[in-house]
Amino acid sequence: MGGTKMASKHITQETFDAAVRENIEEFEMGPEEAVKEAVEQFESQGVDMSNIIKMAPKVSADGPQEPSHAILQALDNLQESVACSHPQEISAHLARFCEQCKQNKACRFLAAQKGAYPILLAAWKLAAAGDQGLLLQALNALSALIDSQPDLLDTQGLKLLVATLAQNTDVTDLICSGIRCVRHACLKHEQNRQSLVKAGVLPLLTGAITRHGHCADVVKEACWALRIMTFDDDIRVPFGHAHDHAKMIVQENRGLKVLIDAAKAFPDNPSVLSELCSTLSRLAVRNEFCQEVVDLGGLSILVALLANCSDHQVCEQSCAALCVLALRKPENSRVIVEGGGAQAALEAMKAHPQEAGVQKQACMLIRNLVSRSQAFSQPILELGAEALIAQARATHQDCEDVAKAALRDLGCRIELRELWTGQKGNLAP
Repeated sequence: MGGTKMASKHITQETFDAAVRENIEEFEMGPEEAVKEAVEQFESQGVDMSNIIKMAPKVSADGPQEPSHAILQALDNLQESVACSHPQEISAHLARFCEQCKQNKACRFLAAQKGAYPILLAAWKLAAAGDQGLLLQALNALSALIDSQPDLLDTQGLKLLVATLAQNTDVTDLICSGIRCVRHACLKHEQNRQSLVKAGVLPLLTGAITRHGHCADVVKEACWALRIMTFDDDIRVPFGHAHDHAKMIVQENRGLKVLIDAAKAFPDNPSVLSELCSTLSRLAVRNEFCQEVVDLGGLSILVALLANCSDHQVCEQSCAALCVLALRKPENSRVIVEGGGAQAALEAMKAHPQEAGVQKQACMLIRNLVSRSQAFSQPILELGAEALIAQARATHQDCEDVAKAALRDLGCRIELRELWTGQKGNLAP
C-alpha cells in the first residue's frame, strides 16, 4: 500500500460483528479465535480497528447469538428510564453506562454513534431541576462519553455545563465531575475552549481552587483544566487563543496567586504539587507574570519544592517552572541560584538518574541559569554539574541536545563525537 498512513479505512461495528459470526458459523471457529481472525483479516486490509469493540458473541444452546454489546444494552435501558422519568432507575443505568464508557474508546465511540449524547442531555436536564445525586451521575456519564469525543458537546450542553458549575460551587464531587467535563470538552477542541471562556468558565475554575483549596481532587482537576485552556492543540484551527486565555487567567482571575496559595496547602502531596507547578509554567508567558510569581513568593516555593521533594514528577515540574522563570527574566537566575535552586536541581539529577524528564529539565534549568549570567558558571561547576550533565547525556538520548548546550554554556569542553550511529530512537545505548 502506498502512503505512510496504513490504517485509513473504516468499518462499522455491525460489519465486524458479522465477520465474527461468519467465522464461527462457516468456519467452525471458537468465539475467541473468531474474533482474533476477524481482527487480523481487517487489519491486513488496512482498516483502522481502534474504534471497534473486539468481543465474541454470546453462545447459547441454539448456537451463537448477535453480540449485543453491553454499552448498547445500558444505553437502551437508560433511554427507557429517561422516557419514563424514573430518577432511581435513571441513576442506576447512568452508573452502568458510565462504567461501560470507561472500558475503552471503542465503547464510547459506538455509544456516540447510537445517539448517547441527546439521551444523556435529557437525563442531565431532568437532574438539573434539583436532584444532586442524579446530577452527579449524569455529569460522570457525560464526562466519560465525551472523553476524546469533544465534538459531541453542543451549545446547549456547554451552557448547561457552565450553569451547573455556577449553581453548585459548594458541592465538591459535583464541581470535580463538572470540571472533568470541561477538561474533556476542551482538549484538542479550540471552539469549545473559546465558547466556555466566553460563557465565563475561567473564574469558576480559579474559584474552585480557592473555595476547595483543601480538596486535592478539585485542585488537580481545576489545574489541569486551566492548563488545557492555554493549549494550542487543535489541528483544525490555525490560530488559537492560548495566549489570550493565559492572560485572562492571570490578569482577570488572579490565577498565579490562586495557584501559589494552593501550593502552601499541600506540602506533602506530590501529585497536587506537580499539577500546580506545571500549570504555573503554562501561565508564566510574559515577563511581568514571571515578576508576579517572584513577588508572590512563588520562586522560593518552587526552589524549596525542588530541594525537599523526593518525588521525580514534582522535581521535573518544579524544574520546568524554574526554567521558564530563569529564561524570561535573567535577574531571576540570581534569586534561584542564591536560593539553592541550582544545587537542588543537581541533587534531583543525582537522585533520579533513570528519569529522562528530570534529567532533561535540570539540564535546561542549569543552561538557562548560566546562559545570560556567566558569573554563575564557576559556582555551579563547583557543585559537580559537569559530571552529572555528562552522565545524563550518556544515559538518555533525548537529553543529548540540552546537555550539550548546558555544557557549552558552562564553558566545558564538549567532545564532538556522535554517541549514536544509525537510526535514532531504536538503538539501545
